[in-house]
Amino acid sequence: MIPRILIVSDVSDARAKGLAARLERRGAVVATVPLAAIAFDTGSPSGLSIPGFDGALPDAVLVRSIAAGSFEAVTRRLGVLHAFGKLSIPVWNSAQAIERCVDKSMTTFLLKDAGLSTPPTFAVEGRAMAEVIAGRELPFTPLVLKPLFGAQGRGIRLIETLSDLPAEDEVNGVYYLQHYVPRPGPPFRDFRVFVCAGEVLAMMSRRGDDWITNVNRGAVPEQVSGHGETELAALAKAAAAAMSADFAGVDIVPAADGKLFVLEVNSMPAWSGLQSVVAVNIADAIADALLKFLADRTEAAAARAYRLTAPANS
Repeated sequence: MIPRILIVSDVSDARAKGLAARLERRGAVVATVPLAAIAFDTGSPSGLSIPGFDGALPDAVLVRSIAAGSFEAVTRRLGVLHAFGKLSIPVWNSAQAIERCVDKSMTTFLLKDAGLSTPPTFAVEGRAMAEVIAGRELPFTPLVLKPLFGAQGRGIRLIETLSDLPAEDEVNGVYYLQHYVPRPGPPFRDFRVFVCAGEVLAMMSRRGDDWITNVNRGAVPEQVSGHGETELAALAKAAAAAMSADFAGVDIVPAADGKLFVLEVNSMPAWSGLQSVVAVNIADAIADALLKFLADRTEAAAARAYRLTAPANS
């Protein structure tokens, strides 16, 4: 059977195109559609209307990106992904995994719940509660303020005094505060580890003059070598599993004493910087993993059907 794969992407970037091309080379039929274009439709047999599918459903959905929008729009788009799951369509990553990763407070809760090293973190509403947290913690450590929903280092601030806390309207009333992890620098370093289907595909270190070591802020991607690779891989795989993510970019920071802390798990990661320093083709690896998952799923279903019918036929 030729698998039909729906790539959900709101931008036609190189990564979405690369995934589509690699899946097609492996014999899949691929359509790339933004979530905004997929409708709930009770007149459709499935309850969903997908452009180009003529009322049919894909065999799998691969989520590359979800555009920003109003609370109502984003809720509806995630609802579409939940609906695919309800219809037993595999979604990489699922709505639940995306929700867990996008909401940094839930990410850190789940990391802590899984027993993984992550910096002490507090997420509260209102400046008064933020001042209580900061007043208690700042005598011992600076704090990092991050947008609850954010990526690529945007909106991150170092909080060293109460006066550094922004007004409520600058953070939509929510203060996500995390202990700053002291480390040598400049240059500063952290790690991005790419996990797919429970295995580490690739990893890189990011070196920058800024303590916020995102490639889009000028950090330089470099190969990782040395005895720390095994520990990085184990921590990243456990972090992705805690989010129930089929693939993820896991950000890990080393403290001055060498201890590793998971900062974030990205459910819709970019990989251009990572690809520039590793030999494995990441798009190829994702395509192979998804198609293997579908083949194994089909084989398992056939085996179950055989076991159910074999006694009657014997």
